[in-house]
Amino acid sequence: MEYDLVFEGGGAKGIVFVGAMQEFEARGHTVGRVLGTSAGAITATLLAAGYNAEQMLAVINERLPDGKPRFSSFMDAPPRFDQAYIDQSLTSLLFSNIDLPFLPTHVEEKIDEALMKKLMEFTAFRQLFSFVERGGLYSGELFYLWFREKLNAGGRLLGTSTLREFHQRTGRDLTVMASDTSGQELLVLNHRTAPDLPTAWAVRMSMSIPFVWQEVVWRQEWGLYRGRDISGHWIVDGGALSNFPIDRFLDDSQAVRDVMGDKKGSGNVVGFLIDDTLPVPDLPPKAVAEKSKTELDRRWLIVLDRVGNLLNTMMQAHDKAAMLTYKRNICHLPAKGVGTVEFDM
Repeated sequence: MEYDLVFEGGGAKGIVFVGAMQEFEARGHTVGRVLGTSAGAITATLLAAGYNAEQMLAVINERLPDGKPRFSSFMDAPPRFDQAYIDQSLTSLLFSNIDLPFLPTHVEEKIDEALMKKLMEFTAFRQLFSFVERGGLYSGELFYLWFREKLNAGGRLLGTSTLREFHQRTGRDLTVMASDTSGQELLVLNHRTAPDLPTAWAVRMSMSIPFVWQEVVWRQEWGLYRGRDISGHWIVDGGALSNFPIDRFLDDSQAVRDVMGDKKGSGNVVGFLIDDTLPVPDLPPKAVAEKSKTELDRRWLIVLDRVGNLLNTMMQAHDKAAMLTYKRNICHLPAKGVGTVEFDM
């Protein structure tokens, strides 16, 4: 039987979708329309690109040369920022406002410039700079390159495709969710609403957990969103406004049809919900993964998990009405004890 599938956001917890799809395929079901937020957007897009459960399992089991999961590389420190960007930054302005008594202004400026240049050599400072100036500790560049690689793999050659081209080549109806913090609106990204947006960038936007990864700035060459120019807008994780958008497949209102189209799917809808109250069978102790982390890494991850838990609470509150309305369509997946940013599990 064919089902339209919805995948919730959840960061590293999203690997549970692979197990769900293994069981889904084992029962002989097939995939219709797909919709996802954050980690769910990654799964939805890979399915739309033709990946099956076993291929996705191989993807999440990839290792770096040092033996760590490849997913752990997604927590990538920002590279050096160019000088023009630094000069226009809030951080630079704050430095310039620190007055050093008895020093001429031109000497203070040289000291500020030299100090900033030296501080930029330290990863921890670049992360703080990125957090203040770009909204996240990590750049997200390695995720973006990895995802393009996966969209190109196996002769798919979808790494640079726009949402329109992706739909034309695959025949799949794919939608991913993102949040426009500049326009203060939920973005429903598909071939109808943002046809010229590159697919890989749509997913990069959707997975950009606030304060964890840098926000994405919408570029002019990505075209319009629903006929409107949103160039320069800052875009983050769709989960900031809707982490489990199951209503987009089940609500028949005109507002939903305007972004999802009039064409009905299979009529069968399943939403895969990451449930933090259900224990994960055979989950290894965290101490195993913790050994490979530095003290700074551990402290960052504690903070990020707190942020993730706060965001999850906010997201669940927003989607709770839809979850109650469509509870018969929801499949709960175990995730107790797994952190949102625990990518090195």
